[in-house]
Amino acid sequence: MDEDISIINSNTRNEKIKNFFLTNKKKLLAFLVIVVILLISFFGYGEFKDYQRQKVSNLFYSTIINYEENKKEITIKKLIEVVELKDPTYSPLSLYFILDNDLISSADQINDLFNILIEKTSLEKEIKNLIIYKKGLYNADQISENELLEILNPIIKSESVWSSHALYLLAEYFYSKNQKQKSKEFFNQIINLKKSNPDLVTEARKRLNRDLSD
Repeated sequence: MDEDISIINSNTRNEKIKNFFLTNKKKLLAFLVIVVILLISFFGYGEFKDYQRQKVSNLFYSTIINYEENKKEITIKKLIEVVELKDPTYSPLSLYFILDNDLISSADQINDLFNILIEKTSLEKEIKNLIIYKKGLYNADQISENELLEILNPIIKSESVWSSHALYLLAEYFYSKNQKQKSKEFFNQIINLKKSNPDLVTEARKRLNRDLSD
């Protein structure tokens, strides 16, 4: 008797499973198709990103390797293209190459490239802070104190490793403008900042003792 009941239950269960698959055949098939498409898309996108990154890498290295003074315009065009591709590695390197070799004289054009990196490129936090600092350094001789502060404030107000560099730049900026009290304040901030670069702390103390002592 128990065996007969067990067989009936088993048959009933199998029938229910069969009916479920028959009833939901289209839904299950659609679900399987979606899963397959998602898997293909995921791995395909990864391969596409790798391919794109390799293209950017090749473009950057071929450009700097083939750089010659008589090919400056071609070099500039290609390096700007790399910056505009917003690659987290090669876009900053392209701008650094432009700056190091003084390829572009227009400050507006350089600042546009800085802004692409700072505002539109997905970068690690400290890489972005370094680029902000470099933007401040690039502009320090040609902008007002308010403009320089506006550029550097995101670093100064953070706990970035570049905070003391930004403070040192501001301290030297105000010293060059003969605003010694402001300069002194920024040098003191470097000394009091917990994460200050040790070399900058030493330089700040030297400057305070030598040029800004009361």
